[in-house]
Amino acid sequence: MNTKKKSTASPPERAARNQPKTPWQLQTAKARFSEVFRRARSEGPQLITRQGKEGVVMISDEQYEQLVGRSHQPKSLVQFFRESPLVGVELDLERNKDEGREIGL
Repeated sequence: MNTKKKSTASPPERAARNQPKTPWQLQTAKARFSEVFRRARSEGPQLITRQGKEGVVMISDEQYEQLVGRSHQPKSLVQFFRESPLVGVELDLERNKDEGREIGL
C-alpha cells in the first residue's frame, strides 16, 4: 500500500518549498538531528554546512526519488513502450536506398 501524499501546492509554492532554508551548522545539525529530519520532511530541503563552506542537503525520500527518477522507471522494456507518449503514433520507418557515392581512385 502506498501511503505517500501527493502535493497540492502550486509550482511556485513547490519551488519555494524545495529551496533550502537558513543553513544549519554541522555541529548544530548533529545535536538537533531529529529536528533537521522533521523539517526536511515537513518544510523541504535542509542545508547543512561545515565552516560555512562545504555543504550537504537533507531531503525527504519522496524528493530524492523524484530527483533520481526511480518512481518513474518502468519495471520492464515492455512497460516502458506501453507507457510511452508515442503509443499510437504512426511512424514512417521507410528509408531511401543508399546507393553509395562515387570516389576517384
